[in-house]
Amino acid sequence: MATAEITDLLRAIDEGRRLSANQLVAPVYEQMRALAADFLRRESAGHTLQPTALVNEAYIKLADQSRVRWRGKTHFFAVGAEIMRRLLVDHARGKRRLKRGGDLQRIELTDDLKLSSRKDEDLLAVDEAIERLAERDPRQAKIVELRFFGGLTVEEVAEVLQVSKRTVEAEWTMIRAWLRRELSN
Repeated sequence: MATAEITDLLRAIDEGRRLSANQLVAPVYEQMRALAADFLRRESAGHTLQPTALVNEAYIKLADQSRVRWRGKTHFFAVGAEIMRRLLVDHARGKRRLKRGGDLQRIELTDDLKLSSRKDEDLLAVDEAIERLAERDPRQAKIVELRFFGGLTVEEVAEVLQVSKRTVEAEWTMIRAWLRRELSN
């Protein structure tokens, strides 16, 4: 389904028109599943959460977003990425509690901001760094979330945040340097 059609469905939801769940689920499901699979590829082998389960949990939470004014397909996927991030972090924290803690290992990011190793602790370290960044600059934290967890392009991030592409590019350069420093300590 085309972006315009998904945007029209989201606009209808915003206007209070009732739609069947299938009208929105069908066109976005495969893209959300691909996003979930990408998240889970970064996780350790044998991860107990599967892409389908992650999408299903995320979609339930997305469907419950009654206060969100959808600005289009990109915004919908940005919110979906944020929800998936929270689900993965909660899952990693739960596993860590079961293992009775242990020190988090600091990790290094590659140039494309993919985690260089595959552990739940990595996800928790990135999440903690994003939380620290959010205290300093909420917009920069959102940029990380959208790029890293949402897989959004610079142009899509600019659209979601309603800033220029150049602003996102400049901040992204600074953020990556800050994150490398934070995660290498």
